[in-house]
Amino acid sequence: MLEIVQSGGWLMVPILLCSIIAAAICGERLWSLQRRRVLPDNLLARTWSSLKNGDIDAQRLRELRTGSALGSVFAAGIASHRRGHEIAKQAMEEATSQVSHELERYLTALGIIASISPLLGLLGTVWGMIEVFRELMAEGAGNASLLAGGISKALITTAAGLSVAIPALMFHRFFLRRVDELVVGIEQESGKLADIMHDGGDDPRF
Repeated sequence: MLEIVQSGGWLMVPILLCSIIAAAICGERLWSLQRRRVLPDNLLARTWSSLKNGDIDAQRLRELRTGSALGSVFAAGIASHRRGHEIAKQAMEEATSQVSHELERYLTALGIIASISPLLGLLGTVWGMIEVFRELMAEGAGNASLLAGGISKALITTAAGLSVAIPALMFHRFFLRRVDELVVGIEQESGKLADIMHDGGDDPRF
């Protein structure tokens, strides 16, 4: 493995860095975008129950805000609901936009890695081919093994770049889809809470 990396030349270094960063981002996003962490089960019912019982105070709001993305949206609506239904709804919409931005954290970087990794690989191949032809000019064109070996080494960076870019692109698309689904869920749940607070309903489970 080390021999392959060394054969690829100095451009293997940024490609390897891209692979490490992409792996770290994927691991972090897989953990952070779990549905139970963003949309805890029965949070709407528990929040409405606390509201009806008068158990929502500053401490409870802080816990709600820091507990999950959905909780932070609920906290924004609850803090504003005494100023009217529309104000509470607007506050939750603004909080949802902020949460959406947080859920997309690092995804731009992952998309950039998916885009530049094959370009770095191609640059490495072009650079390697330049060196191959330089050697051919010095040694002569009769050495076929030199030509084949040089081309093989030059193509290593392209293969490495594609090996990083393909999974990075797949995960980037996957995470964008996951974020869209989570944001839709947050919007639905926050809309229910806004309507319940406005109507004073007894059952938030619908």
